[in-house]
Amino acid sequence: MISTLKSGLGTPWGFVATTLLLSVAACGPSDPCRAPAMRLVSRYSQRYVGHWAVARGDTLTLIQTGDRFKLREVVLDTDRVAVGQACRLRGALVFRAPRAETLAVTWVGSPEQALIYGWPTDLGPFGGIGAAVSGDSLRGAILFEQRVGIRVTPGTTARFVAGRLR
Repeated sequence: MISTLKSGLGTPWGFVATTLLLSVAACGPSDPCRAPAMRLVSRYSQRYVGHWAVARGDTLTLIQTGDRFKLREVVLDTDRVAVGQACRLRGALVFRAPRAETLAVTWVGSPEQALIYGWPTDLGPFGGIGAAVSGDSLRGAILFEQRVGIRVTPGTTARFVAGRLR
């Protein structure tokens, strides 16, 4: 058997079969959370990691739904999670209104800001949150999604300022 295998590798077809097998194995699905670029993302994200309590924040009312939204806490963790071909970090948004609810979200940090994703479409036209650290505060604003059926008046903003819980 081994002599047959060795002699098969010496033929052109044996070489082609071996090359094809190795190519297919190398092209298998990879874990985006193990990519070298995630080390840099993790380093940039460190300044945002923590449990943040909203000290001041706008209450946003959507006219079409009548819902008022009030953010209470932002939790940004370091656990990695694959989202499609990307890797993000786990987090949570805790609301006071329209109902007390905690949403599991994902996020990624950069030197300029953290972007928080994962709002359910049925909740409203939210694309996520853009937030930046300023001193010892996390300052952010809700980003609106234009593809959802609910229209948001241009210029509508919902900003917040949060302090780190110790």
